[in-house]
Amino acid sequence: MNKQIIECVPNFSEGRDLTIIKQITDEIEGVEGVTLLDVDPGKATNRTVVTFVGEAEVVIEAAYRGIKKAAELIDMSRHQGEHPRMGATDVCPLIPISGISMLETVAYAKKLAERVGNELEIPVYLYEEAATKPERKNLATIRSGEYEGFSQKIIKPEWIPDFGKAVFNSKSGATVIGARDFLIAYNVNLNTKSTRKANAIAFDVREQGRIKRKGDPISGEIERDDQGNPLRIPGSLKAVKAIGWFIDEYDIAQISMNLTDYKVTSVHQAFEEVENKARERGVRVTGSEIVGMVPLKVMLEAGKHFLSKQGRSVGVPEEEIIHIAIKSLGLNELSPFIPEKRIIEYAIRKEQTKKLIKMNLREFANETSSESPAPGGGSVASYVGALGIALAAMVANISAGKRGWEEQIEMMSETAAQAQVYKDQLLDFVDEDTNAFNQVMTAFSLPKNNDAEKMFRNEAIQNATKYAMEVPLKVMETALASMELISAMAENGNPNSVSDAGVGALCARTAVRSAWLNVKINAAGITDQDYVNNALARGTKILQKAEDYEQQILAVVMKKIG
Repeated sequence: MNKQIIECVPNFSEGRDLTIIKQITDEIEGVEGVTLLDVDPGKATNRTVVTFVGEAEVVIEAAYRGIKKAAELIDMSRHQGEHPRMGATDVCPLIPISGISMLETVAYAKKLAERVGNELEIPVYLYEEAATKPERKNLATIRSGEYEGFSQKIIKPEWIPDFGKAVFNSKSGATVIGARDFLIAYNVNLNTKSTRKANAIAFDVREQGRIKRKGDPISGEIERDDQGNPLRIPGSLKAVKAIGWFIDEYDIAQISMNLTDYKVTSVHQAFEEVENKARERGVRVTGSEIVGMVPLKVMLEAGKHFLSKQGRSVGVPEEEIIHIAIKSLGLNELSPFIPEKRIIEYAIRKEQTKKLIKMNLREFANETSSESPAPGGGSVASYVGALGIALAAMVANISAGKRGWEEQIEMMSETAAQAQVYKDQLLDFVDEDTNAFNQVMTAFSLPKNNDAEKMFRNEAIQNATKYAMEVPLKVMETALASMELISAMAENGNPNSVSDAGVGALCARTAVRSAWLNVKINAAGITDQDYVNNALARGTKILQKAEDYEQQILAVVMKKIG
């Protein structure tokens, strides 16, 4: 059964006292199975955004402990900050990541809210997908009036909390708990201190827009519909909430946005639209900041967007795409944007399983030449295949930038992008082949003191050996698939780089033949003959296709270079 993984992003009303923040995050990290991804305190807002992930049950336990500790340490009657807030734990959203539906996430949000309301005696409101009433779906509506107005708000019949008593908790305020899709908190920096200018730009772009007035857009009479409701001029960006504010800490004004659906309005679209609207008002954008974590997809889309605007290929390594995104969005202006800490997928991946590809060339060669049996031929085969398709990506990128080939940029860029996918897969296999070998060694080291232990050991050896055979088969398949792109670059790429395509073909075929040796040697240790026969048949077909492909590509290469 797939694990139900959710993310939790509580916002605590303390961003200045690091000892208080540390005590709260210690409570969260104290729950086994929780991974703390990010802690992002803000002095001006006096608010800290904490991000952690894990299986649903442990996440809501960690969230409860964090909320409880915040209630003990934070006194809302003394709190001041730029950001709207109504409680010590102001808002606590749960976000489905994998193996869990939104409906199931809502159930966990309600479970957490009930416990906070009953056990901590904190009034709790449910919002977004967990909202019990349409008017409570929007966080801003619930938080309207903030902490200072809450003592009067909570006694109104329409604002009875979903959980907890309808009694003002002067120390902890109230908390909003819910379930939502991934939200990106994104701020754009301006070269002005004017909050009025910043707000004007925010009204220009946010979906809600601004109230329509007769004459002067600020002091003019409000225009209303037949029912007396104010008419609005919608903003230019869908699924965006925005306000303008001044940040004392940085001595600048910002447009503070929540991108509630980044698939509708992306970070780079929001950035460029704010740039346009700011320019119309005589203001310049100087950079931006992402608050908390961001999905890898968001950064890759931004990087590719800016590469395309430059007329460059998007088929460059992932690291370069991320670098372009950071530079283009100005994410380093106020503080360093460190991808390993700010991109969700980077923060939760297990780097210890990717030891080899983190080595430099000398370290990898030295490790291979040591007395240890791994890395061995399988890892080297994968790396040779990665180098082969990397050459094809290089030819595509050189061709995309060739003067007079402008009409081929899109095709070459797509080829280079696909080549990067194959390259990354083959690089992953460098470590995976060594991991597979180590699993076989671990299986052989299992005890065999009685019949039960012998049976368990034998089964473990067979399973591990099958996997050690499956990995080089995948290397063969991937290297063969890469040869189609190598062939295309030999035929259609920059003729000055045709020899590079030829070397790529030789590397790809070498990867296939080398991985085939690993398939064969592992086959000898497997007793399931049907499995072995099927695997060998797969490998034989791949080997023959790779050798035919190599000859075709080399024929093209030799013809071009004479």
